[in-house]
Amino acid sequence: MANRWLVVGLGNPGPAYEKTRHNIGQLVLNLLSTNQKFSSHKSRMEISEVKCASENLVLAKSLGYMNEYGTPTRGIVDFYKIPMDQIIVIHDELDLPFNNLRIKLGGGDNGHNGLKSITSSLGSSDYFRIRMGIGRPIGEQDPADFVLKPFSKEEKLSLNEFLSRGADAIKSLVLNGLDKSQTNFND
Repeated sequence: MANRWLVVGLGNPGPAYEKTRHNIGQLVLNLLSTNQKFSSHKSRMEISEVKCASENLVLAKSLGYMNEYGTPTRGIVDFYKIPMDQIIVIHDELDLPFNNLRIKLGGGDNGHNGLKSITSSLGSSDYFRIRMGIGRPIGEQDPADFVLKPFSKEEKLSLNEFLSRGADAIKSLVLNGLDKSQTNFND
């Protein structure tokens, strides 16, 4: 099979979660897939295969919930024989202000159940992450409730631009590598 990169966009299934902060990874993949449709894969993922210059990208969204991403991700990795250094996970990040983005390789899960599940199933945390800042809730709101809420009116004003930066960060990581991408995108 041809050389491929796997790009996993974290989120939860269904219309109730579609436009929530926790689904920002999937929103970026929707943008990156342009007019390509996602189709079901036997791994319990929806995938869309797209080109990025000369590179092939497999965009993947789980059909299960956030804490169930590991097994389907492993299924895609095994099916396409994707090496660890060609896996990118894009996800929401409470510890970054909204509209801030960071690219990194490896690290802990910082309490993110999607990352925890993927790391457990892959047996390693040495995959690329694009952390899309959603900020923390103000006041007493539980972070678990906050991530499952839609973006605020103010956030929606710059959301499309932020999603485009996320898509551009994926392309840069694939084409230009980690160092250059961090220099160009990390806030």
